[in-house]
Order: sequence, then structure tokens, then C-alpha cells
Amino acid sequence: MTRVVAGTARGRQLVVPEGVVTRPTTDRAREAMFSSLLSLLDLEGACVLDLYAGTGALGLEALSRGALTAVLVDSDPRAVQALRHNVESLALPGAVVVDTPVEQFLARSPEGAYPEGFDLAVLDPPYEYDVVPTLLALLPWLAPEAVVVVERRTRGPQFDWPEGLTPVRDRKYGASTLRYALRA
Repeated sequence: MTRVVAGTARGRQLVVPEGVVTRPTTDRAREAMFSSLLSLLDLEGACVLDLYAGTGALGLEALSRGALTAVLVDSDPRAVQALRHNVESLALPGAVVVDTPVEQFLARSPEGAYPEGFDLAVLDPPYEYDVVPTLLALLPWLAPEAVVVVERRTRGPQFDWPEGLTPVRDRKYGASTLRYALRA
């Protein structure tokens, strides 16, 4: 079962799986994220990595704003079904759905897959997963001067950015905080 919420790609609607596993980024936080990214990154022609993609809202929004590619990684079967539906329904070129656990995707060899690296990586794991430091340490394939954005619960545990990623700002939106870093 799925439900529809107002969403991404310039106001078009997305399918969201029922339940609490997939927690889409709020419209307010998503709009604020992309406004904030304007000062850090030119999305035109960018390669985007969306980890724990859920509905694909963040990666699809990036495509609608000029990104060339968005690799959308998730392994929850209901989320992947909704993700595939959203990609097909929006028909934005450049969307690639990867149905595999994020940790397995990050452990793959980048050789030849994304030679230029990702210009933007967004991570929005379920709040109960305390995996952000581990994921950031594994995060391969970042382009020089790439931007990384992590969404976490505002009142949840904080994390330190690993060496090679320099924090630039945190923005709070109700229960969520977006943390931004640049590849050093």
C-alpha cells in the first residue's frame, strides 16, 4: 500500500510507502536545502548520490534543478517500489535506482562506475540508525569540492565529520536538522 503526498520535482506528487520506515524530508526542509545548496554548488550537470533514498524526493529534486545524474540507493522493498514508481512517473532523465543496502553499495569498487565522482551526496538514514559516522567514513567517489548533506533528528545524537569533510553549516527545521560539509 502507498499514499500520495505533495512533493518534489517542481510541485509534482510522489508515492510514499505506508508505515514509518520511510520518512520523507518535509517540503520546507527540502526547499531550504536546495536554496542553501545554491551558495555551495552548481547543480547544473551535477552527479548526485542519494543514500536511503526512500521516495527519491531529494535526488529527483536535484534532477529537476539541472543535475545530470541521481543515483538513488535504498533496500527497503516498499521504498524501492515507491521509488521506482516515482522515477517512472516523473520521467526525469538521469535517475538510476539501486536496490541494495547502502553499506553494500558504498563497499563496491568505484573503478569506472563514476569516474568524475559525485558532486552532491545526501544521506537521510532512518533516525533510529546510528550509522552516519560509519557511512561517512565509507563514502567513496566524491568529486573535488563535493557537498555532503546529512539529515538527522534535531534532538538525536550528533556526529563528528570524518577527516576530509569540513563542516560548513547546520540548519534546523522542526524535528530535523540538515548538516552540510564540503570535501576538503
